[in-house]
Amino acid sequence: MSILKILAMASLGLAVLIGGRAEAQSFASPLQGGRGGVQEAIPQPLTDVGIEDRPGAEIPLDVPFIQQDGRQVTLGDYLADGKPLVLVPAYYQCPSLCSLVLNGLQKGLDKLAWTAGKEFNVVTLSFDPRDTPELAKQKRAGYVEAYGRDVGERGWDFLVGKESDIRRVTDAIGFTYRWDEKQEEYAHASGAFIITPDGRLSRTLYGIAFPPRDMRLAISEASEGKLGSAFERVILFCFHYDPNAYGYVLASRRLMSAGGAVTVLVLGIFLLRHWRSENRRSRRPEEAHT
Repeated sequence: MSILKILAMASLGLAVLIGGRAEAQSFASPLQGGRGGVQEAIPQPLTDVGIEDRPGAEIPLDVPFIQQDGRQVTLGDYLADGKPLVLVPAYYQCPSLCSLVLNGLQKGLDKLAWTAGKEFNVVTLSFDPRDTPELAKQKRAGYVEAYGRDVGERGWDFLVGKESDIRRVTDAIGFTYRWDEKQEEYAHASGAFIITPDGRLSRTLYGIAFPPRDMRLAISEASEGKLGSAFERVILFCFHYDPNAYGYVLASRRLMSAGGAVTVLVLGIFLLRHWRSENRRSRRPEEAHT
């Protein structure tokens, strides 16, 4: 295929993308309002809980936790191999929301070509200091079995810890929650936090469902170019993270700029080839006379 055809196809593809609907494919947090950041009326018990988007925040990597087998670990242990980390706060005795979050996470991971423990690691952190390693082990067994892939030794762990240690991490990622005495359960939001190998918060994915496109782009972005094909790096160029839409949306301006540049380049190559063809034609009569 000629360069001209390739560039023409690229230009056409960009035009199609620009003409497409630029809607985010992720779900808004039930405590964060609707799309565009419009705040809904929030019940009084939930006014002081939620998620604050803090991209670039440094995560405390030395905080001690206990994983499902009773061993002490830190979040730094899950980043030591240079892989991004998907961190999901959820407590193991939660009567409803946390199970929905973990179910949504597992379904989102199912649809990724990458596998937890190989290209990235996953940690579920309980924010209830009453949770025990035994409860963590039971939770892990169920979700890893449902996941159906070999996650290795630390591919997807479930952690417990002291309240002060838990707060250090949740405060850093912008996850706020509180105990509701009347309901005897925690009031909290829901989301997944994507952390870079050097311990910085890269992206926050809100809600109880995590579309595979958003998961793939967030993990690829957190890997700083180490994960993903050339095509996926192009997709990252085409989409950008919009906190108001709680996900990745089509970067229309960026695509229009790129599409314009490709169009100019295609036109330039076409004119150059046309000029060369005309030049060869004008030389033929002269060569015939000589």
